Amino acid sequence: ITNLSFAEMVFLLLRERLPDEREAKVFNHILVSFCDHGVTPPSTQSARLIASSGANINNAVAGGLLSFGKNHAGAIEKAMELFQESIASLNLEEEDGEEENKKIARKAIEIVEQYESESKRIPGYGHRYHSKDPRAVRLLDLAVLESSIGPHTKLALVIESMLAERKGICLNVDGANAGLLSDLGFDSSLGLGIFMIGRLPGLVAHAYEEMEEEEKFRRFCDLEDIVYEGFRNRNIDEE
Repeated sequence: ITNLSFAEMVFLLLRERLPDEREAKVFNHILVSFCDHGVTPPSTQSARLIASSGANINNAVAGGLLSFGKNHAGAIEKAMELFQESIASLNLEEEDGEEENKKIARKAIEIVEQYESESKRIPGYGHRYHSKDPRAVRLLDLAVLESSIGPHTKLALVIESMLAERKGICLNVDGANAGLLSDLGFDSSLGLGIFMIGRLPGLVAHAYEEMEEEEKFRRFCDLEDIVYEGFRNRNIDEE
């Protein structure tokens, strides 16, 4: 209990080894960056709605966790898959730094052009409200300080530089963490699970606050916001 921090313990459970000092710091930064930051996400709203019904806190938190989908927290695993498959295809083990950077740059160009030709968005880039995700900016600054910019994060940054120049699109927290987690050796299938570990404390706090301080039976929306259209092209026999 006294030998490990929470982040180090989670790292041990998922990677089956203890992190070194640098890895422990970066992984802790990642978990903190995933923490809840307001009431706008669907998971937060779901947890609060369920809590307002009088359900137990575990039910409310479970409802919040079940709200994660392709439009909410769904990008991190896709970004990790993209970065890991791309770097694995480059065979960088025996390359020096300069040649590694050249290969990564060429791969980034290939990825951006492929996604543009298919009119698809690259996972891990862009933000609904910010031109630059402040969490991603801070994470990458800290990663530089910890000398933790590996090939996956390099690829993420080169892609970002191209997208920023062409479309004004930058890395979001999912994209930044996808690169960092990949450099730490985490499999892409753990991406959402790690996000959930970071987001869980906020869901507990929201559910508890809803139970203690808010009115019971919270309304999802006001009645005047609902427009009923009924069935279209419905034919009813007069008899």
